[in-house]
Amino acid sequence: MICCMSNKDNNMGVIFDLDGVLVDTGWAHKQSWLDLGKEEGFSMSDEFFCSTFGMQNYMIIPMVTGRDLPREEIDRMADWKEQRYREIVAEHLAPAEGVEDLLEDLRNRGFRTAVGSSAPRVNVDLVLGSADLLAHFDACVSGEQVRHSKPAPDTFLKAAEELGLQPSRCAVVEDAVQGIDAGKAAGMPVAAVTTTRKRADLTKADIIVDSLAELAADDFVRMLANHDR
Repeated sequence: MICCMSNKDNNMGVIFDLDGVLVDTGWAHKQSWLDLGKEEGFSMSDEFFCSTFGMQNYMIIPMVTGRDLPREEIDRMADWKEQRYREIVAEHLAPAEGVEDLLEDLRNRGFRTAVGSSAPRVNVDLVLGSADLLAHFDACVSGEQVRHSKPAPDTFLKAAEELGLQPSRCAVVEDAVQGIDAGKAAGMPVAAVTTTRKRADLTKADIIVDSLAELAADDFVRMLANHDR
């Protein structure tokens, strides 16, 4: 695990979304939804996929099927979709551009780091492990650990709690509109990366970049300082 700064007054954290931020997995999620659609008789447009990316399955499935479904039916479809996702993604994972340099820079500056994802824990562990990123993080929050998914703030508030930091001392890195809204609802500044959304969709973020390679620890120091004003 990563060591924290000795000066407690300066403790700061960065909470990263997983899919589309740390690792490019959007293509695999999309394919698994398309495969589920073939099994269950529904279709998913590119627009619908983009608009719901970052939400939990229990919210997406009734929307995409257009039906009120019992929870056990939703769970069955969600389990099938996630198993298919893991099969697709297992051999095709690599960290996103700039991830490792940014995490190293944050570590050297004493930041605590966490993952805050709506994905199931088994997916989070698979992705972080396969991309050799797991050891970079002090905490990890998955979809099962919170009552309300993004755009509710629960995921990021739980991550701040696990880091031992006040929400106001944490920043968020997201690619989804729902994730930006969740970060803002948690009272945290947000950096957005345009990996799965157009820049025009991400205007609520404090800073927008095209790649994590454009970010450094100093950017988060400034974001948090400005947020405290």
